Amino acid sequence: MNTKREFKDILNNFLKENNFTQTQFATIIDVKQSQVSEWLHGKAKPGYDLLKTMSKKFGISADFWLGIIDEY
Repeated sequence: MNTKREFKDILNNFLKENNFTQTQFATIIDVKQSQVSEWLHGKAKPGYDLLKTMSKKFGISADFWLGIIDEY
C-alpha cells in the first residue's frame, strides 16, 4: 500500500488505463471538464459527494480514490 499517492496521480492513471478523456470522465460524473482539469493539476480535489458519485458510477471503492488501496 502506497499512502503517498496524490489524487491527481490516481485520477490521471485511472483515465489513462481506461482510455477516458477529461470530458468523458466529467460527463459520467456530471461535472464540468474544467473541474476535472483542476483535479489533474492538483489545484483542487473532489469533495465527499463527488467521491461518492465516482465510486458508484465506476463501481470502485472510495478507498481507491483516496489512495488507501492501490487497485480498484
